[in-house]
Amino acid sequence: MRQYLDLVTDILESGTYKPNRTGVDTIAAFSRHYTVDLGRGFPLLTTKDLSGARWNSLLHELVWYLSGDEHVRELREETGIWDAWADENGNLDTAYGRFWRRFPVPEEGLPGESWPAEDHRWRNDEGTFDQIAYALDQLRENPNSRRIVISAWHPANAAVSTLPPCHYTFVLNVQGDDLNVHLTQRSGDVALGIPFNIAAYSLLATAIAGRTGFEPGTFAHTIVDAHVYCGAGRRGEWYADNLDALQSRLAGVDDPAEYREVREWLESAAPPEPEGHERDDHVPGLLEQSAREPRERPEIEVADVPLDDLTVDDIELSGYDPAPGIRFGVAE
Repeated sequence: MRQYLDLVTDILESGTYKPNRTGVDTIAAFSRHYTVDLGRGFPLLTTKDLSGARWNSLLHELVWYLSGDEHVRELREETGIWDAWADENGNLDTAYGRFWRRFPVPEEGLPGESWPAEDHRWRNDEGTFDQIAYALDQLRENPNSRRIVISAWHPANAAVSTLPPCHYTFVLNVQGDDLNVHLTQRSGDVALGIPFNIAAYSLLATAIAGRTGFEPGTFAHTIVDAHVYCGAGRRGEWYADNLDALQSRLAGVDDPAEYREVREWLESAAPPEPEGHERDDHVPGLLEQSAREPRERPEIEVADVPLDDLTVDDIELSGYDPAPGIRFGVAE
């Protein structure tokens, strides 16, 4: 997908060196935005292989979001992506789906505030609000609404959470026969996280469109801190002194294949990655990916079942022909 490769090269060419809480440094850029036409095929990246275990992990994570679960006991049987932030019992102190399906409603609001009554159709028994049920009903009953917003961000929870939501809110918006989704993300790991976010929310939009009588329209994505991890220790620090040299070489690229030459220069000039942090520098892998030509997008089909009953087996990907995979380390 060309939009993703443009995002990668934009960050590498214009970003700044930025250390962070993980101990793995980044090249970061502020407020990046792009759109993807879902009518031209499903936007699962073809410049690296995301099939097999990766695709299986993505599907199980999305179904887990929709379930509203706050624990990873069942999810960890399919993927360990959340294990680092779960306690010994598999519970998380924050979770996207929990707030999608059970957003807390104050027991007593401040004077003048409005809150749904206990018997309101979108209230749950435990005093929470089901945002997904609200969105589905609005799309069926009031599709021109500009208020179909789903939020995974609770400020009080985020202030003390181990890992507050990165992709924290999305808006569903109808234009004609098309259902569009706009995702806002406070922080985005461009090599590992963003490809999953693109596919997951495009799949979610496709599933919701099929249940509300619309066609999948546009996936729009805004990333506040869009970053590429560039290594730990001396490897990461090298970028602080040599980012200008890297960006000068990137500015001189006329043909995508030339990104491989930049990668070769980087690997020869930068110090080796420290033991235990191999592949934490994502720049070389992204340069290789940027040298590849995007292939034809695959197609996605979602079975006609209620969203609450959706399973991994109800989702079928076809026509996916990606380039070989690229391994990246995870900064926790």
